[in-house]
Amino acid sequence: MIKRMKLESKKRVLVAMSGGVDSSVATALLKKQGFAVSGVFMRLNNFSKKSEQDARKVAKKLDIPFYVWDFQKEFKKKVVEYFINEYQCGQTPNPCVECNKFIKFGILLEKAKKMGFDYLATGHYVRIKKSSDTFELLKAKDDKKDQSYFLWQLNQKQLARVLFPIGGYKKEEIRKIAQKMKLPVFDKKDSQEVCFIQNANVREFLNLRINMKKGVIITMGGEKIGEHEGLAYYTIGQRKGIKVSNSKPLYVVAKDYKKNALIVSENEKDLLRKEIIVERVNWPRLDLQGKNNARRAFECQVKIRSTAKPIKVIITKLQDTRYKVIFKIPQRAIASGQSAVFYSKDKLLGGGIIM
Repeated sequence: MIKRMKLESKKRVLVAMSGGVDSSVATALLKKQGFAVSGVFMRLNNFSKKSEQDARKVAKKLDIPFYVWDFQKEFKKKVVEYFINEYQCGQTPNPCVECNKFIKFGILLEKAKKMGFDYLATGHYVRIKKSSDTFELLKAKDDKKDQSYFLWQLNQKQLARVLFPIGGYKKEEIRKIAQKMKLPVFDKKDSQEVCFIQNANVREFLNLRINMKKGVIITMGGEKIGEHEGLAYYTIGQRKGIKVSNSKPLYVVAKDYKKNALIVSENEKDLLRKEIIVERVNWPRLDLQGKNNARRAFECQVKIRSTAKPIKVIITKLQDTRYKVIFKIPQRAIASGQSAVFYSKDKLLGGGIIM
């Protein structure tokens, strides 16, 4: 990655600046390496003024051109509406995955190309490597901050035009670089919540947009033991907030949208699954793509949520983009709608949506 940057140091790079420390340092590193750098802030909602101001301050400090592009309409359609619709149909959405595909590496990258930029760069903690005739995504050096999980929908055309300057650094190193360069956001806290929901109140956000219907809470044996407030409020594996008279702890094990029923169990083992079906599978690497893929069944690792550790699985191809995933060890509380992302050690192979 470093060699690639040095060889092409006169190229024009547009950096997606969020106003946070990661994208700010990414911008500073690229300028230091000799790229012709410009920054852009994507206006995605009407309460991101502080972030826009922070990004502008960093651009001024680095003395680079700075743009503000309004993508609110596109973001609402591709990310916010997707988020609401997924909850409405019983799925657990992953808005960052959709945002990366359609917004950051979709319309932003396309606009950058039209304006003559050679590359788009972001502050993602992930590495990219060109191996023979294919670009590979690798986990970040900082395993705790690794964001490769959210990038499985990218393709080779996108990867060929993308730079990830901070993937080879630890988070504490990024903080030190920001402080040393006197960037005005060096001590800014990381954002952990859904960016388009103020005060991180998902329940309130959904309540204003989905017509919640109360329904029954039943055991796996079919016994009615209470009433739920709306299926979208509950997640698989949840223990708290289940309003029943039962004195023992209960776990949400399933949601039946046809019967509007929340299914619970006292036995945590009922949350375990031996296998899952994954659809819309995408293989960013060229050697894993296409109908003629010979690897119809193979071993690898999978992450079933962004914070999970990779676990060993056997993948069997069912159809073009539909696969069966069998766990070596049964896994707990798997949520449909989330991403299953496949790895071989530190290499991202691909991913799909859990059904």
